[in-house]
Amino acid sequence: MSDLEITDKNIYLLLPGKISLIAVRYSREFKVSLIDALSFIYKSTTYRRLASEETKLWHLGPVALYDYLLENK
Repeated sequence: MSDLEITDKNIYLLLPGKISLIAVRYSREFKVSLIDALSFIYKSTTYRRLASEETKLWHLGPVALYDYLLENK
């Protein structure tokens, strides 16, 4: 394993940046608090799939992940 390889053991390092951008957008669009937006995201199927390296959802940018989140409510 190289230092640059994404695995289930280090994927957590990528998630906060992506989740924060998605949460801000969700909060603004649906007029909910940031805490409520984060709660919604962390409880979602999208987050569970994003947190699994094998799905490769981590390859997606925040806009695509946001769209994916809304499609899979």
